[in-house]
Amino acid sequence: MDLKLIEGFLDEYLKVHDFPDASTNGLQVEGSHDVEKIAFAVDASMQSFTYALECEAEMLIVHHGIIWNGVDRVTGLMKERLKFLLENELSLYAAHIPLDAHPEIGNNAMILRYIGIEPEDRFGDYKGTKIGYAGYANSEFEEILEILEDRFGEVGYMKFGDDYVEKIAVISGRGAGYIEEAKKEGVDLLITGEIEHTAYHAAKDCAMNIIYLGHYNSETPGVKALMNVAGDKLGVDVEFLDIPTDL
Repeated sequence: MDLKLIEGFLDEYLKVHDFPDASTNGLQVEGSHDVEKIAFAVDASMQSFTYALECEAEMLIVHHGIIWNGVDRVTGLMKERLKFLLENELSLYAAHIPLDAHPEIGNNAMILRYIGIEPEDRFGDYKGTKIGYAGYANSEFEEILEILEDRFGEVGYMKFGDDYVEKIAVISGRGAGYIEEAKKEGVDLLITGEIEHTAYHAAKDCAMNIIYLGHYNSETPGVKALMNVAGDKLGVDVEFLDIPTDL
């Protein structure tokens, strides 16, 4: 399939130009125009580039790309990454905030659905745009924790709220900064990625329950869901490259 057709579909489906973001979302590096297979990964790195070539993909779609706040110069690591991509004609496409915020296959909506909750309310203000979701349950904290541990393995948590949780909000990646907003919006449980030291007293003072999935773990659901959409809609071969950071 032609690269430009794939780019156009992804741009429209993800609304990549509608969100404020430090990431340059969309096609970051243009490679071969003939695409038969697309690899998907959370992070752009030399390892994911190499794995993409090994599985014979002509395109790599990631959540974390290599261009943030533009490019001032092409030296060092940026030079090496661009050189590798261009020499091997491997296209790189990034979807950061657009993939977090997507109502159907976004990281935050997917995590809620993992625990049997439909996303109902937008949550998590980022430069005037809500990028997360909240939904409603009738569950014990321990029940939610068990479901997430079954899917993601060992997770971290801070339990400063009630045993019974009704409103649950999700912000993948670094979401600890949304504790106060969660409190104001009546959230009983905030699910996010990274554990941050400064979140401890904020959560305690707000009597908030928090579950930490790990940054990488919290951002695999959207990438995998987008992969399935691309495979179905575009008719190309797809493959997920699992390269965990344990963070």
